[in-house]
Amino acid sequence: QINIFGKTYCMNLLDFIQTFPDEDSCKVKFKEIREKEGVVCRKCGCKEHYWLSTIEYFKCKKCGARTPLKSGTVLENTKLPVRYWFIAMHLITSTKKTFSALELQRQLGHKYYEPIWAMLHKLRIIMGKRDDQYYLTENIELDEGFFEVALENKEETLKRGRGSQRQAKVLVMTSQKTIKAKEQKPNKKTSKLKFIKMKVLDSLNAKNIDTQVVEQIHPRSTIKTDGFRSYTNLKNYVKRHVSQVVPSNEASKFLPWVHTMIANAKRNLLGIHHMMSIEYIQNYLNEFCYKVNRRYYGEDIFERLLIASASNKWTD
Repeated sequence: QINIFGKTYCMNLLDFIQTFPDEDSCKVKFKEIREKEGVVCRKCGCKEHYWLSTIEYFKCKKCGARTPLKSGTVLENTKLPVRYWFIAMHLITSTKKTFSALELQRQLGHKYYEPIWAMLHKLRIIMGKRDDQYYLTENIELDEGFFEVALENKEETLKRGRGSQRQAKVLVMTSQKTIKAKEQKPNKKTSKLKFIKMKVLDSLNAKNIDTQVVEQIHPRSTIKTDGFRSYTNLKNYVKRHVSQVVPSNEASKFLPWVHTMIANAKRNLLGIHHMMSIEYIQNYLNEFCYKVNRRYYGEDIFERLLIASASNKWTD
C-alpha cells in the first residue's frame, strides 16, 4: 500500500504493470488465489489436488477428475485472456468512479465490444453477491431513490411521478455510527458512514421493502425512515423503527447519508454511462456500493475482488 500524508492509495498503473506484466503472471496469481480459497472436486467433493502445469488443470488426488483453472469462477467459459480480467478489475477498483465498456475496449485494443461489456457486468454481479453476504447493522437510514433509465419502448405513453417508466425505483440503506459531540465539526454530519446497500425494486410496496429489510438488515438494528406508508411494517423486523413525516425540503437533513449517497451515485453513474437500461442498473449500483463499502481498503480492494471472482461463479 502507498501512504501519502496519512491517506492510503490503491496500487497505481505502473505498480500493476510491474506486478502483472503478462498473461502467465496473471494465471499464477489466479491459481494462488484459487488454492488459497480451496478447489473442490466436482465429482467427489475432495479438496486436495495436484496442479498439472502443462495443461493448467487441477487434478483431484482422490478420483483423478480434472478441474480447469477458470472452472467454478467468474472467468468460467470466457475466451478473453486472464490479463484482460485483471486489467478490468484494477481499473474499476483503483478509481473512485468507473470505466465504461467502450473506454475499456479502446484501452485494451479489443476488436469486439460485447465481450468487454459482458466481462464488466459479470464483475459487477460478483460485487453484488459479495455484499449480499453481509448484514447492515446498528443505526440504519432507509429511503427510496429514483434513477433515470433508458426506455425500451420510446413510443409508450409516460406516467408522471413515482410510477414513471423513466425512473428505476431503488431502495437505499446506509449504516452509520454517531460521532461524539467533542469530535463533531461545524456544519458537518453528526454521524459517520459505515456501509451502504442499494436494491432495485419493481415496486415500492410494503411486501418488497419488507423482504429487502429481512435479507439485508440485522434484526437488532434501528431503522430511521420518513413517513412513507410502505414502511409501516418495519417495526416487526428490527429492534426499533423511527418514522417521521418530513417535508421534502427537510429530507436531506433528516436522512443525510441516504440522500448524499443517492446524489453521489447519480453523479457517478450518469456522468460515465449517461443512460442505463433498467435491466442492468442493479449491476452498476453493485459496483458503486462495493467501492464505497471498501473505500479504506487501499490496494487490498483489488485483491478482495480477485478473491470474490475466484470464489463465485457468475450466473444469469
